[in-house]
Amino acid sequence: MKQFWILMLAFTLFSISAALAGDTLPPKPSAKDKCPVCGMFVAKYPDFLASIGYPDGSWVYFDGAKDMFKYYFDVRKYHPSRNRADIQAVYVTDYYDLSTVNAREATYVIDSNIYGPMGRELIPFKSEDDAREFMQDHEGKSLLKFQEVTLPLVKSLD
Repeated sequence: MKQFWILMLAFTLFSISAALAGDTLPPKPSAKDKCPVCGMFVAKYPDFLASIGYPDGSWVYFDGAKDMFKYYFDVRKYHPSRNRADIQAVYVTDYYDLSTVNAREATYVIDSNIYGPMGRELIPFKSEDDAREFMQDHEGKSLLKFQEVTLPLVKSLD
């Protein structure tokens, strides 16, 4: 019984430290959650899901990385009471294994022959090697890290 309580305490401390560090993964979107950029219901597109989290525990969901970046670069347009400095977490879905990935650490392939719910898309990967393999297999034009993505580049995908 003592081991059980030690394990529970360790798990609780780990959970608290992860939350304080901003490592809390987003909850799954509900059937009613809409992308603030295009208005699509995001739960229909789990393979391309992206999300932005705020310190108050609220989450905004997107039907792909492209719309997430549009929001990220112009938060006030879509959410006038917020700004980019308010953002605590940004996540995308890895194309191959569908895992939730920190968007700031992902590698993106652009101009491939794979389309997302809103057409041409930035395809995210947690592994740069996977992104390179995908780029070769799917006629991708280039790899980008989060900090290399710009609003003009995102808009050029429309």
